[in-house]
Amino acid sequence: MPNSPSPQTKCVFLDRDGVLNEELGDYITKIDDLIIPEGVPGALKALKAAGYLLVVITNQAGIAKGLYGPELVYAIHEKMQEASDYAMDYLYFSPYHPDFSGKSLSRKPDSLLIEKAIAKYNIDASQSWMVGDRGRDMLAGKKVKLRTIQILSEHEALVGDHGAANLAEAAEIILKQVS
Repeated sequence: MPNSPSPQTKCVFLDRDGVLNEELGDYITKIDDLIIPEGVPGALKALKAAGYLLVVITNQAGIAKGLYGPELVYAIHEKMQEASDYAMDYLYFSPYHPDFSGKSLSRKPDSLLIEKAIAKYNIDASQSWMVGDRGRDMLAGKKVKLRTIQILSEHEALVGDHGAANLAEAAEIILKQVS
């Protein structure tokens, strides 16, 4: 008897800077600069409780620029995990910048990291979302047919399917869509 395929997983893909932590306008080069906005841990826990896999997809060009190393990315992720009772499932980051290390398909607006996660964790894109604060996040999500929510800022025009003031509001939109 053939094995039946395991059911596909629904997922929320999350950009980091400007979504999970405050965007400082520049790179976070030390752990003490990390500010997790109020509402982020609760939003992550609510999404997790609703059965979503939570996968962080982040460009970290500061690595290519020599401003910090991958160990800082992991340390920041660990601090975010502690704040959210370890609600996030996986972290993918692109350490590249086209002017410093060459082009990479792992860097948003390309979708390679999202595609890797979809394949590895059997994610159903039709039930999944991308939440980010930049047009490049929305483009990466749309390339793989995710629904998108853009955290609104004065720096970026809305290109997502939905706009939200913050992650808590984005989580409300997602949870209303599935109820």
